[in-house]
Amino acid sequence: QVVLVRSEDVNMSGSLYRAKLKYANFKRKKTNSNPRHGPFHQRAPSKIVWRTIRGMVPHKTARGAASLDRLKCFEGIPHPFDRKKRMVIPAALKVLRLRPERKFCKLGDLSNLFGWKHAALITRLEDQRKVKSAAFHKKKVAVTRARAESVKKVKVSAEDQKILENAGFA
Repeated sequence: QVVLVRSEDVNMSGSLYRAKLKYANFKRKKTNSNPRHGPFHQRAPSKIVWRTIRGMVPHKTARGAASLDRLKCFEGIPHPFDRKKRMVIPAALKVLRLRPERKFCKLGDLSNLFGWKHAALITRLEDQRKVKSAAFHKKKVAVTRARAESVKKVKVSAEDQKILENAGFA
């Protein structure tokens, strides 16, 4: 399973103006006889990222379709994933991918320009999540510090120490 969170903060190379022109050009493309047949122009950042990744995957094969089923994209960090350990892909960091003088824009800003209406809501929910996360982290640090201090203070007899070493603790 791969879960991409905070898709509104994905950085794109090039200025916002350039991204706006490219997306407007994409929005022009539609089925002439019946536009409801597609292509569909999603406004939400998570859907835009999902479709971008779909373009990199052989999605018409069973293997590609299965890999896309394992991918989930979200704006913000919704409930089950705010409690899980997250990781950053180092090769995707802006500081490693873009030269400092180059322009870039955020996907959330582009989505906002094309009719995504939930930016304020996501910002509010993310602010609430960050407050809770900071409180949890502060508590966790205090608990680990207290545990380390108590481990230092404890006195273990020689025979108990031997038992612990045999069990792999020490």
